[in-house]
Amino acid sequence: MTSQLNVDTIKGKTTEGSISIQGEGSATTNLQQGLAKEWTLFDQAGNVHGANTIGDSFNVASVTDVSTGHIDVNFTNNMGGTAYSCVSNMHYTGLEANDQYSRFSAPSFLRTSAYRMAGQYVNSSTGYEDGYWTTGTSGDLA
Repeated sequence: MTSQLNVDTIKGKTTEGSISIQGEGSATTNLQQGLAKEWTLFDQAGNVHGANTIGDSFNVASVTDVSTGHIDVNFTNNMGGTAYSCVSNMHYTGLEANDQYSRFSAPSFLRTSAYRMAGQYVNSSTGYEDGYWTTGTSGDLA
């Protein structure tokens, strides 16, 4: 027997249409808050997809190459404020042969429409380089 559900809209009856679902075990989680609000794979260096190319993304209008080792991830749909969490990983090339060359990366300059990532390979002001980025954001959309 096959089950099928076709629905155009699901809305909760609680505050702001919130929907709580059972997660692992008996814990519940809020469906809207538990979803990733953005993710992207961006090849700044050009070793896999081509220089300054988005390999894949969700809720990303564009990625701007700000400078060596710095990118801005620009949202398609804005965040509700500037208190959200974004994470990233930066790799030297994105190629398996160089998988030992991970880099340090961190977010800054959080705005409702975008955020900046900086990646470097040493703890110095001159250690920036273009790389292969994966990013993700959690928080509330506008």
